[in-house]
Amino acid sequence: MCFQVWCQTGVGVRSTVNFPARGGPTFPPSLLLRNLSSPAADCGLSPDDSVFFRRRGASSKLRIGGFICCSGSPGVWGPCATSSAQLAVAEINKRGGILGREIELSIYDAGGPLDDILQLAEQAIAFDEVDLIVGLHTSAVRVALRKVTTRNRIPYIYTPVYEGGEQTPGVMAIGETPRWQSRPSIHWLADVKKASRWYLIGSDYVWPWQSHRAVKRYINETGGQVVGEEFVPLGEDNHEPHLARIRAAKPDVVLISLIGTDSITFNRAFGECGLGASTLRLAGAMDETVLLGIGADNSENLFCASGYFPGVGSRANDDFQSRYSAMFGLNAPPIGSLGQSSYEGLCFLEAVAKKAGTLSMGPMLAAARNVVYSGARGPVTVRNGHARMPMYLAEADGLDFKLIKTV
Repeated sequence: MCFQVWCQTGVGVRSTVNFPARGGPTFPPSLLLRNLSSPAADCGLSPDDSVFFRRRGASSKLRIGGFICCSGSPGVWGPCATSSAQLAVAEINKRGGILGREIELSIYDAGGPLDDILQLAEQAIAFDEVDLIVGLHTSAVRVALRKVTTRNRIPYIYTPVYEGGEQTPGVMAIGETPRWQSRPSIHWLADVKKASRWYLIGSDYVWPWQSHRAVKRYINETGGQVVGEEFVPLGEDNHEPHLARIRAAKPDVVLISLIGTDSITFNRAFGECGLGASTLRLAGAMDETVLLGIGADNSENLFCASGYFPGVGSRANDDFQSRYSAMFGLNAPPIGSLGQSSYEGLCFLEAVAKKAGTLSMGPMLAAARNVVYSGARGPVTVRNGHARMPMYLAEADGLDFKLIKTV
């Protein structure tokens, strides 16, 4: 098995290089990755699908654009997300593809300026003839990108934790939302740790904005109070002013909605200035990849709530990690909840297409409203467009997360 990397040098102009799937290189942001594994047999098209493929150029392959952050603050999740998507594609193609169509996957960097990402999406649809988009990127990108996918009638699966409430026709979101992710953990910290004073800090874009609105309600349910809140520009790495305000406010818990490298630099500074010994932290968009960057010395009293941790003991998770290691070797990108979600997105697509019996937009979106799919998290139920999965609360223990309870 091998994968071919296309380096985009202009519209429709690419240079190519082949490399083995095992132990492949780290991908620069400009790379497009196309999966060449496990060709599926061509077969006749249904009436619905004949319209679908005629629009896209009558190809028997299903061309999926993986819009994954490979740069910027959330770029830390790019390597795991890319590898997880590759694994899903290889497995699905080995099973015969999606409704008999081989998946052809291209990766586009969704970590740069919004205008650049939107231009990439337009080019992917017009020139690469992408049929469907799977996204692992910020909600700010999703809000902008869904205008492109809606106009072009391109189905769009959004995989990571997000603020909830996505109802745009054609967009399917499967990540954790505050009601199920944050609320139980806030109640647990209030009950068990007697936390009542909260300080909220997040990146300055839509996910933290909307999530904090919900979080304030959950804090109020416990009788607690918010003693401070601020939003930090993406890419900010000078956290001294924020830490000074936190120290002055004397919270019991700092709820952190910073992403990627911003979360790493903040939590490092938090630990180095001594706040970690006396103040609890609760993070939403954090995984082992970020924890590695923070370091064991700066992770004291750091909690995280998520629908997936590598340490969850289940057959589905054990099998996923075994296949991941077998495909990418000992030096594979560390598995974390954010990156792994791109695997979940493709598993979700497979289940939806099987239920709908077609890749035509209408039937597929109807099927996606209520479906059960299986991935590394085990069975996940989507009801009325909202994903339901076990949610875990964990505490940092060195460079790993130790599971406390299912919440």
